[in-house]
Amino acid sequence: MTLIEAGREAVGVCSRPVVVQGAEAEVGDPAPSAPDEFAVSQLQRVVTLVVILAPLGGLIVAMALAWGWGFGWVELGLLFGMYVATGLGITVGFHRLFTHRSFETGRVMTAVLGILGSMALEGPVIRWVAFHRRHHQMSDKPGDPHSPHNHGEGVWATLRGFVDAHMGWMLRSPDAGLSRYATDLRQSRLVRVISALFPVWVLVSMLLPAAMGGLITMSWRGVLLGFLWGGLVRVLVVHHVTWSVNSVCHLWGTRPFRSHDESRNNPIVGVLAFGEGWHNNHHAFPTSARHGLRWWEFDSSYLIIWGLSKVGLVWNVRVPSAERMLAKRA
Repeated sequence: MTLIEAGREAVGVCSRPVVVQGAEAEVGDPAPSAPDEFAVSQLQRVVTLVVILAPLGGLIVAMALAWGWGFGWVELGLLFGMYVATGLGITVGFHRLFTHRSFETGRVMTAVLGILGSMALEGPVIRWVAFHRRHHQMSDKPGDPHSPHNHGEGVWATLRGFVDAHMGWMLRSPDAGLSRYATDLRQSRLVRVISALFPVWVLVSMLLPAAMGGLITMSWRGVLLGFLWGGLVRVLVVHHVTWSVNSVCHLWGTRPFRSHDESRNNPIVGVLAFGEGWHNNHHAFPTSARHGLRWWEFDSSYLIIWGLSKVGLVWNVRVPSAERMLAKRA
């Protein structure tokens, strides 16, 4: 038995890929939008960039000022470790596995990625997937649940669209037909259980770094700081980095490939969001497990998927051919 065969037997083969309404967008792509349909001025792009970078810069300054009395190596380790684990749960799990079926895996890895993604506190997996599939089907058109466009013209309209795409959409009630975008996930008992236990994963997400902080420092102060930095602050960072894919990456960046929307590659979000910021690449090839399609487009999520494939924990990893990429060049 080969190592790959042993890995598949150990985790169990995941259910077959299925064609899901809203999950695929590569066949019969609509013609590209008119160049001026979503025209955004340079000033609007600069304002958008400041809005997303200023709070992050403020957090870094606050961490530096608190170093030694409310923030140190333990808290930094908990913040970074939980950020990586739950962030990859969103990018590798919720997005590339559950939403787009860009690779296959077994029940153990399905559960691990589903739980880690749930610990990012962005909602149950079935709800997350349904929203994202609808976004792909209606991207930057009326009906898109989180587009910064369609809000009017001018700087104020851009800011209003930015806020709505970034987090305002989460405050609205979803459309009645949203559930049809995740019918395949409801057929899996494992995914249904993970999704239904979302409140449990919220508690684990908050209590785990608190417990680790207490055990490492052997103090109640360590519990409190672990909860603060590895829990609350980490959720804040994961949320805003993830939401920036919806907002920043539809306003600011490059468009090397033809797509039916205003998706853009943004290198800052690309690094912070584990490769998700190569968003134009993703919208051009939505079922690709690799978003950073050129050698310099760092995609840590794909590196994780690639590594897991080498030890047999994932398989059938989907990546577009060079010919297909050349055919879609803008």
